[in-house]
Amino acid sequence: MSDLDYTYAVARIRAKEPYLFSSSVIEQLIAAPSHDQALKFLAEKGWGNTDIENDPEAVLECERQRTWELVRELVKDMSVFDVMTYPNLFHNLKAAIKSVGTDEENPRIFYADTAISGQEMVRIIRDQDFYALPEYMQQAAREGTETFLHTKDGQLLDSIVDRACLDAVYAAGEASDAPILKQYAESTVAVSDIKIAVRAQKTGKSLDFLRKALSPCRSLSTERLAQSAIAGPEAIMSYLEGTAYAEGAKALSESPSAFERWCDNQIIETIRPQKYNPFSVGPIVAYAIARENEIKTVRIILTAKRNNLPEGAIRERVREMYV
Repeated sequence: MSDLDYTYAVARIRAKEPYLFSSSVIEQLIAAPSHDQALKFLAEKGWGNTDIENDPEAVLECERQRTWELVRELVKDMSVFDVMTYPNLFHNLKAAIKSVGTDEENPRIFYADTAISGQEMVRIIRDQDFYALPEYMQQAAREGTETFLHTKDGQLLDSIVDRACLDAVYAAGEASDAPILKQYAESTVAVSDIKIAVRAQKTGKSLDFLRKALSPCRSLSTERLAQSAIAGPEAIMSYLEGTAYAEGAKALSESPSAFERWCDNQIIETIRPQKYNPFSVGPIVAYAIARENEIKTVRIILTAKRNNLPEGAIRERVREMYV
C-alpha cells in the first residue's frame, strides 16, 4: 500500500486512540479494591462481553482478537505485521514440541490467530513434517524437537526456539520498508538479548550458552554482552551504560520488577512518535503494539489483585502507556 492508501486507515486508528487506557485509567484500575471489582471496572470500559466478564483470560483474549480484527480490516497485506506475530507463532512451536514430547495436550496453551494453528503445529511436530513450516522455522523445529525428545530439557528447547524467533523478527524488520518496523525489531531484539543475559547470569549459564542464545543486532555487541554476563551483574550494568540502553542499567540496579518494566517501556518509546505520523502504516503498527502493551499491563494488574499485592507493588510492575 502507498502512503495515500493508509490515510483512511490512520483516520480510523486516530478515532480509536482516545479509548486506549491512559496512565490515569490504569491508576483507577490499580485502585479497584479487589480482583472482582477490577474485572467490573474493565467491563464498564467495554472490555470483554457479558458471557465472559468473570473470566479474566477470556476477557484479555477477547480484546486481543478485537485489536487484530480491526487491523485486518484496515490493512490489505498483513505480512507487514510479521515482525509482531512471530513471537506467538514460535511460542506455539515450543508448546507443540513440549506437548508431543510429554504426550500431554492442552489447547489453552496455544495462541489463536497465528499463521499456523496450535493443532496443526502439533501435527507437524508429531509427524516431523518440518518442511510444512516456513523456512525460517524449520531448523529450530528440527533441532528443538530432537533436543527435547532426548533431554526433556525445556529451558534448552526455549533457548533454541527463542533465538530462532529473534533472528526471524530481526530479518523481517530489516526487510521492511516501514521505519517503525525496523526500529521495533531493533528494540525488540536488543531488549530480549539484555533480558537473556541478565537471566543467564543469575542462573550461571555458560559463555557457550550465551553465544548461542543471543541474537545479533546493530545496537549491541552480543559478544561483549555475553562476556559481561559471565563476569557478573555489575559488568552487565557497566556495559549497558555505554550503549543506547543506559537506562536499563539503572533499572537493573533498582529491582527485577523495575528492569522488566523498563524492557517493555523501551518498545513504547520506540513507537510513540507515530502519534504524529498521518500517512503511513506506522500509526496502525503503533496502535497494535500499544494495545498489546495495554492488555499485558491489565494482565499484570489482575494477577496482582488476585494475589492481594499492595498498590505500591503493583505500580512497580505497571508499564508505560502509549497515550
